[in-house]
Amino acid sequence: MYKIETHLHTMHVSKCGWMTAQELIAGYKAAGYDAVIVTDHYNRTTFDYLGIDTTAPGNKVGPFLDGFHRMEELGEKEGIRVFKGAELRFDESENDYLLFGYRDDLLAEPEEIFRMGIAGFSPIARGQGAILVQAHPYRKKCTPAIACYLDGVETRNCNPRHENNNALAEAYAEQFGLLTLAGSDCHRPEDVAVAGILSAELPGDSFGMARLIRSRRYTLMGG
Repeated sequence: MYKIETHLHTMHVSKCGWMTAQELIAGYKAAGYDAVIVTDHYNRTTFDYLGIDTTAPGNKVGPFLDGFHRMEELGEKEGIRVFKGAELRFDESENDYLLFGYRDDLLAEPEEIFRMGIAGFSPIARGQGAILVQAHPYRKKCTPAIACYLDGVETRNCNPRHENNNALAEAYAEQFGLLTLAGSDCHRPEDVAVAGILSAELPGDSFGMARLIRSRRYTLMGG
């Protein structure tokens, strides 16, 4: 079985991240993981941290994916597969949404995305075949989104510095037939490799990873 981390942040892009790509790859390799999904924060704080004006012309996706590309390069050398993800937040609320299986152009215009909210963004993402999973929907300041806009819910968020109320998230997923996911929500060294999924399949790329999540052919780890 393959061990896969689904929720991870790098210090290169996420202001709240404490760890470099090198530290993360080393930590997950030591823990016996076969793959990780880099889900750096895609929100206004991130673009301020990166010094990017979201209203100005120019490439905004490239800098956002810097952490992913650093991890991907190191992962190839160390035998860990690295997949592309993101954790989106819109202006309308404090909710966070994990995004998997998307093309770079989907995130080309952050200013438009922040303003459109989950109801506007969800059909566009799904039109590309991407998957939206709400992260920690019952954490303080978060509320579960209307289920029709979601493909799944993170029912095991194992970040130790928050009360995630995972049991409520699990009940919400069950009520609406949503897929479930587990992740370490890794920001700091103590968060490395505390959750994820176990799969008999190791996808070849980020789109294959999204298909695996959609298939539900995996077991949750952690929590």
